[in-house]
Amino acid sequence: MTTPAFMPSSLAAWDGLDTHKFRDEREAVAANLARMPLDANERADVVAEATALVEHARRSQKKQGVVESFLQQFSLGTREGLALMCLAEALLRVPDEETRDRLIAEKIGSADWASHLGQSDSLFVNASTWGLMLTGKLVDVDDEARTDLPGFLKRIAGRLGEPVIRQAVATAVKIMGEQFVVGRTIQAALKRSNKEGWLCSFDMLGEGARTMADADRYEKIYADAIEAVGKTSKGQGPEHGHGVSVKLSALSPRYEATHEDDVWATLYPRILRLAQIAAKYDINYTMDAEEADRLALSLKLLDRLAHEPSLGGWTGLGLAVQAYQKRGLETIERVADLARRSGRRLMVRLVKGAYWDTEIKRAQVFGRTDYPVYTTKAATDLNYLVCAKAMIEAAPAIYSQFASHNAHTLAAVRRMARDHGVVVEHQRLHGMGEALYDAAHEAWADETVIVRAYAPVGGHEELLPYLVRRLLENGANSSFVHALLDERVPASAVAADPISLVEQSPDRHPKIPVPKDMYGDRQNSLGRDYSQAADREAHAKALELVDREKLTSGPIIGGKLRAGIDAQDVTNPFDRSQVLGHVSEAEPADIDSAVQAAAEAQVKWDRQGGAKRAIVLRAMADALEGDLDRLVALLSREAGKTPNDGVAEVREAADFCRYYALLAERDFTAAETLKGPTGETNQLFLHGRGVFACISPWNFPLAIFTGQIAAALAAGNAVLAKPAEQTPLIAAEAVRLYHSAGLNPVLLALVPGRGETVGATLVTHPGIDGVAFTGGTDTAAAINRSIAARPGAIIPFIAETGGLNGMFIDTTALKEQVIDDVIQSAFGSAGQRCSALRVLYVPKDSADALIEGLKGALAVQAVGDPADPKTDIGPVIDPESRRALEAHVERLSREAEIVARAALPMGSEKGDLFAPTIAEIPTPDFLEREVFGPVLHVYRYDPSELKTVAGKLAARGYGLTLGVHSRIEAFADEVMSLVPAGNVYVNRSITGAVVGVQPFGGEGLSGTGPKAGGPNSLIRYAAEKAVSINIAAQGGDPALLSL
Repeated sequence: MTTPAFMPSSLAAWDGLDTHKFRDEREAVAANLARMPLDANERADVVAEATALVEHARRSQKKQGVVESFLQQFSLGTREGLALMCLAEALLRVPDEETRDRLIAEKIGSADWASHLGQSDSLFVNASTWGLMLTGKLVDVDDEARTDLPGFLKRIAGRLGEPVIRQAVATAVKIMGEQFVVGRTIQAALKRSNKEGWLCSFDMLGEGARTMADADRYEKIYADAIEAVGKTSKGQGPEHGHGVSVKLSALSPRYEATHEDDVWATLYPRILRLAQIAAKYDINYTMDAEEADRLALSLKLLDRLAHEPSLGGWTGLGLAVQAYQKRGLETIERVADLARRSGRRLMVRLVKGAYWDTEIKRAQVFGRTDYPVYTTKAATDLNYLVCAKAMIEAAPAIYSQFASHNAHTLAAVRRMARDHGVVVEHQRLHGMGEALYDAAHEAWADETVIVRAYAPVGGHEELLPYLVRRLLENGANSSFVHALLDERVPASAVAADPISLVEQSPDRHPKIPVPKDMYGDRQNSLGRDYSQAADREAHAKALELVDREKLTSGPIIGGKLRAGIDAQDVTNPFDRSQVLGHVSEAEPADIDSAVQAAAEAQVKWDRQGGAKRAIVLRAMADALEGDLDRLVALLSREAGKTPNDGVAEVREAADFCRYYALLAERDFTAAETLKGPTGETNQLFLHGRGVFACISPWNFPLAIFTGQIAAALAAGNAVLAKPAEQTPLIAAEAVRLYHSAGLNPVLLALVPGRGETVGATLVTHPGIDGVAFTGGTDTAAAINRSIAARPGAIIPFIAETGGLNGMFIDTTALKEQVIDDVIQSAFGSAGQRCSALRVLYVPKDSADALIEGLKGALAVQAVGDPADPKTDIGPVIDPESRRALEAHVERLSREAEIVARAALPMGSEKGDLFAPTIAEIPTPDFLEREVFGPVLHVYRYDPSELKTVAGKLAARGYGLTLGVHSRIEAFADEVMSLVPAGNVYVNRSITGAVVGVQPFGGEGLSGTGPKAGGPNSLIRYAAEKAVSINIAAQGGDPALLSL
């Protein structure tokens, strides 16, 4: 893709960082060992010095800070920690008292607080434990509490509805929350830090912006903070005065590599304005590190800032670098080069990293080749030391700031700085590391030891995400925070040399295989990463090649394309003037010959057994991945898929092939022996039924098309496949790939055409032994009637149809997460998923804020050409669909209230773009049937009427997907009991079911089952045969006679 015209060409060089984003971990570790930041003597000295620091810290009176005490007692690894986090996250944001009572009762009543009482030296932690255990100091501690604490607690939890007790718990959590922040406001934080003599980098708490209004609000918060800090700096300079850390995702709802144009247009001016304020006062202004996908983009922003003439000779500009990233060293080397090129000294804070679990999960979910981060703590610690040495050696171009609570890291950094004669800064988190750094000050009394606290500022509402990151980062039993002051752990073990640990075990973590191998019994499919320029360029090249091809679809019988009838152009739904290729319809004679040939070949295919059929299916999965970029390009052009949706579709198709190969081996290789009386054997065999007709939809023209065929083939059948009329080209490519993967072409025929002609012929054909269908509920009913009217055998009909899918939220739900998941569920794939969200049920007390947030989030969604990686929402599939949606919007304008419609780009009339819409509806059952497109309906409900509201949705008869957002398990359980659904998603989006992980399919009007991509998927594609042999008639039972 082209780079923005106004971006200096030198900035594009930062994309080169992505070359090693997913570097093989063993290779990366070997490279770090080869660099060896310390020699053998230095390593021994550092371990001795670190051990002394640990021993000194343990002797200190102060010992743990408040936050450390809390983390040690209530980590996310305990039930109590989870309950506590749930309370801290939701309690103070819940507007209605009834929900607050339920939350407190569930979370406090279900945990064993007593096990933590007296386990910490911190008075605060014990007070918090009692406060939570006994719902606050307002409750007297009676004898029962001392003798039967669980029973007492249970009784107390049952009375939590009383206002005085509710307020007591809220107050306890509020007091607890305030221990983690320096102040609720920057003024309070400055007053406290100056009184205590702390040097701080203030972190204004808050999550990423979802709307432009969020970005405006956060910019003002940062600007006010920088002004306030600047006015008290008194010319101390960035090294000796307070600073401010800025989270760039808070300043833009589209801080993404695929939206680089928007980043330069809207985000860069914001960070420049803030930098100019910081430069005016000559204070430290640090760009915080976030997810790995944003690294190259963040450095482009830094590069441009470093060259800004308006910032003069200011040397307070800085950034954070994460040592858990494999690109940490290269980042530092490039940043040092930037400092020299720009003539501006840069401040660099080296951290271990706070998003490790997210990076691991994202790499697995999106099918990356490896992880962007190290999988072991020791490898991260080694990388930290390698990066630290590079930073120190880069002085004076870089002013080094080292954030760590690890005694070995601290001692090693001091040793390297001392050897190079460089003054460095150390950093700790507020409330943590105090004992360690007090010990350091005393041990190195003759040296300058600069320590800065990373100090969060804000209210309890913004605290939780920060707190959870700290828990994940420091709350594990393996963390230094846990072990530092634990007398049971030898000081020498706490101060162990990570280089030695890596030398002993240089491999990745044994329980974290590469994403490809995460399932163990089958391969995870390969994805693409469009945050990388190289993958975007590969997509652009694939589009060019597809646009030059003359694609053809038609009847493919025995591997050969036949002429067919009624040839039609296939056009791009975004631009109908672009002809992609042509398709012709199968004639009845084509179908007859395909059925006859398939039936003859099916017998041998069935007899081969599941293991041999699995070889072909796995080869098909490999072929799909091998042609991934071209298939994604074709999906963009023919089906209006965005690149990410296209990749997900190809991956799902490959997943179907590999998962059904696994089932074929498991269930179709050998007979299952059943228990029975002695003297006989009883076995159950599964085998193919014959020839299946597979009728697939246009909204997943590759994944469902391929998956239906793979299921039928895995079970031992032959297939006649009819694709949707709108997407015949991608179907033809899939059939060709099946044939090239080793499938006998006679076993799979493509018979494109209209439903009323080809479809009708297939389902009534006497040679068809089963029908698999995915599509509309009305069409499924018509097919069912046609099959029932057929003479002869009763054949199976497997149908997956539409859904009237709802999501229920309560007032404990986190607004930002709800917005993310609702936008994805309702508008992803232009709302053209059978699993997509149609009706959002919002409690009245939080409806206004949430709806406003959804409006703002929709406004920043990019509607346009689906082939462009920055596009979020592409066209609907055809003019008929667009007209139906416009008619529905007209109805909404009359009978409901339209609250938002996204803007369409210039030239939208050339295709079938439809403006995504949000509307408030007057009744919970306003929709009679599925509205298939990007329209979100919102209904405000009174929590006291939940049963009635949910019942009206359930009465419509559908049962596909259901979403719940709540921190109260009982609420989720209640919604699930009221609304039938085949797939339920709690606190996440309701689309994107993964093969073998979330088997997909509904009930009622939403389908017959079995679920696609599940352990029972193949059963209705198969026939069962039970064989019972009386072996006693042959002379007795050998097993019995041998006893």
